[in-house]
Amino acid sequence: MNKNVAIIGAGFSGAVIAHQLAKAGYRVEVFEARAHVAGNCYSERDQETGVMVHKYGPHIFHTDNEKVWEFINRFGEFKSYVNRVKAITNNQVYTLPINLLTINQFFGKTLRPAEAQAFLAEQGDKTIENPVTFEDQALRFVGRGLYEAFFKTYTIKQWGFDPTQLPASILKRLPVRFNYDDNYFSHKFQGMPKDGYTPLVENMLDTEGITLHLNTPFDPARKAEYAHVFYSGPIDAWFGYKEGRLPYRTLDFKELRADGDYQGNAVINYCDNAQPYTRITEHKHFAPWEQHEKTICYFEYSRACEPEDTPYYPIRMADDKVQLEKYLKLANEEPNVTFVGRLGTYRYLDMDVTIGEALDVADKFLGTADGQAKMPAFVINPLG
Repeated sequence: MNKNVAIIGAGFSGAVIAHQLAKAGYRVEVFEARAHVAGNCYSERDQETGVMVHKYGPHIFHTDNEKVWEFINRFGEFKSYVNRVKAITNNQVYTLPINLLTINQFFGKTLRPAEAQAFLAEQGDKTIENPVTFEDQALRFVGRGLYEAFFKTYTIKQWGFDPTQLPASILKRLPVRFNYDDNYFSHKFQGMPKDGYTPLVENMLDTEGITLHLNTPFDPARKAEYAHVFYSGPIDAWFGYKEGRLPYRTLDFKELRADGDYQGNAVINYCDNAQPYTRITEHKHFAPWEQHEKTICYFEYSRACEPEDTPYYPIRMADDKVQLEKYLKLANEEPNVTFVGRLGTYRYLDMDVTIGEALDVADKFLGTADGQAKMPAFVINPLG
């Protein structure tokens, strides 16, 4: 039986699948177009400041999936880390997600939890019975004041669309709390790898049976050389963009270096139009167990992704899903290729979901009768 497998992309999706299959006795070749592993989770220690920098924007690991948490901890030490985001709007600093402190600060009140819940219910627009758009959902859920202060302009800067054009489902991911909990996430397991994300992926790939090729794009014409191909690159790129390019948002970063402490927090969002950037991240605060005399910050700007840019966020508007369906049809007709990860399935995925799905993909592959013929193009339906 042919036990040669190709994996395209050395981010979490590719590295997890490669590790699992190599441990099961497969010969795995990993092809990575970049000069490094770990994809957009790549981190490195800045030589001037000594700060561990998340080169493609910050990543905080958080999950309720115990299997994923146990798996990722095999490859490096995690330190406890709680993400506490601040937001600036109308020249005032608030805490996110919206909680009892945010509500009391914003409205100049001293409400208790039940009082705040009743008060916010009064702010909501009850004439909107079935929210369709992001704006509908926000107005019904938190009212015009909080919506315009924290969501409307920030959403336009981040996504390039007016909230009236975006689906209501986006806002469902943003909680409102009626206590003083300012932990941005609510998951059981939260942390940051002590030595950064790059060593985690390097340790996954440092497994007998894995050959890593950096700076090496993969030509789909070579797929016949392998029993199976797992592809974590952009799905439209695999097919030569024959149905057009799927739209993404990308990020530009403006770097700032300084002595001391620049903003006193890891993440501060800028929710109004006073600044063109969406947020400033100060990376030494992502490792509070370290001490650094100097600091490095990144001002983050979001814009439409051009062909030469790094894709970050799939937009997935209604028209984009029609285009995606054409690619899904092509993918389902592609023998012995499975599309995985954020780019391969054109979905926004947190790291824990990416790892969990990659583990499931590997298990499914190993559980097929002959290890290859019955693998589907997608283990998770991208339109699901």
